[in-house]
Amino acid sequence: MHHNGAFTLSLSYVFFSVFGQARPELTTHWTPPKVKLNGDSYNYFLNIGPIKNVNENYFKNEISFWNDITEHGTYDEFWQSRNTLNYFDNVTPAVMTVGGWYDSEDLYGSLNTYQTIEKKNENTYNILIMGPWPHGGWARSNGDSFGDLLFGFNTSEFYRDSIELPFFKYYLKEEGELNLPEAYVFETGKNIWHKFNQWPPADETELQVFLADDHKLSIGEPEKNSTADYDEYISDPDHPVPYTAKFHSTKAMYNRTYMVEDQRFASSRPDVLTFESGDLYGDITVAGPIDVELYVSTSGTDADWIVKLIDVYPDTAKNPNPNPNKVEMGGYQMLIRGEIMRGKFRNSLEHPEPFVPNKVTKVKIEMNDIYHTFLKGHKLMVQIQSSWFPIFDRNPQKFCNIYKASEDAFQKATQRVYHTDEYRSKIILKTVKTKR
Repeated sequence: MHHNGAFTLSLSYVFFSVFGQARPELTTHWTPPKVKLNGDSYNYFLNIGPIKNVNENYFKNEISFWNDITEHGTYDEFWQSRNTLNYFDNVTPAVMTVGGWYDSEDLYGSLNTYQTIEKKNENTYNILIMGPWPHGGWARSNGDSFGDLLFGFNTSEFYRDSIELPFFKYYLKEEGELNLPEAYVFETGKNIWHKFNQWPPADETELQVFLADDHKLSIGEPEKNSTADYDEYISDPDHPVPYTAKFHSTKAMYNRTYMVEDQRFASSRPDVLTFESGDLYGDITVAGPIDVELYVSTSGTDADWIVKLIDVYPDTAKNPNPNPNKVEMGGYQMLIRGEIMRGKFRNSLEHPEPFVPNKVTKVKIEMNDIYHTFLKGHKLMVQIQSSWFPIFDRNPQKFCNIYKASEDAFQKATQRVYHTDEYRSKIILKTVKTKR
């Protein structure tokens, strides 16, 4: 529903236009959407305008949970009481939490369900399975591919036959033996399953990656900056950065495969900052959550900060075979993980606070876990932007109640990201030794 205070606009709108409708009686018919949708979700949502227009022109106050969303714009008692993590005490049944690295609907949920049960119930059988799947992908496909990626085998079938079936046979039918690890996790980049005694792994080493001069990434401490203290861009809510380039290649209003999509469409935009490392001399395997520390300023009083970690393929990378999407893997900028922070919630989801215009401010973001190997010869890339539309709603860049804001509240803003000796913006990765 929200990521660090930012509203998942397109997904919520499409979902609740069907599931949010009242059903006073049992029905055998699928409920048609409350609104007429089309395949160009970027312009569709841009034409809606501010969020308050949804009720005025489309939902007509008939979707009750949408009304709840727009009335509770902070992490107040309404949301706190609905946070299931608060109720995971005294769990006694065996638990197997299954999630997908590319679950755009709720990756946070699977990871934090496992972690919370683990912390609150030390004697409960509680294990984690993470595969290369979208939401529910372990059950609805064979899992041999996702987006432009081919995994080389049917990952979902492996899960169902070798993990899920033995688990249910053992606990529901008391048949067979169960030899599952604490965490059974798929390594993207190398496309291999691995077993761990805990998640995240115990033998991690911190690797700091710094933003540096000339749009470079420095793996480890950078040399003293010499050319500029910051990079800047103009963020315009009337022309937000799209979350995908595939608006016209699908009739769907929501593109799940954006989580691995080639980001070259974004790196060419003037309102996206791109920082890139040199060619890697060896593999780098990253496991667990990712911490981001940005030093930023904005000419407005609120701003969104989106950070994307990207794996850049070498120009000589071979195309997949088969290649139904006709993708060119040479120079492919594969999104590994991205996250947004609505700036006014940088210190508290309950108590928003404005930015002081043009004042350098620290913004911390925690990205959901990954288990990915950046291969030798690839590059690390980080992109920073202030909109990701329409997967997330637009920020007016003015401190206000966005759910009630009118069109005249939306304004351009100059965003700066600093990389000086005093203000060192960085990404903190947890690395493990590459497994063979």
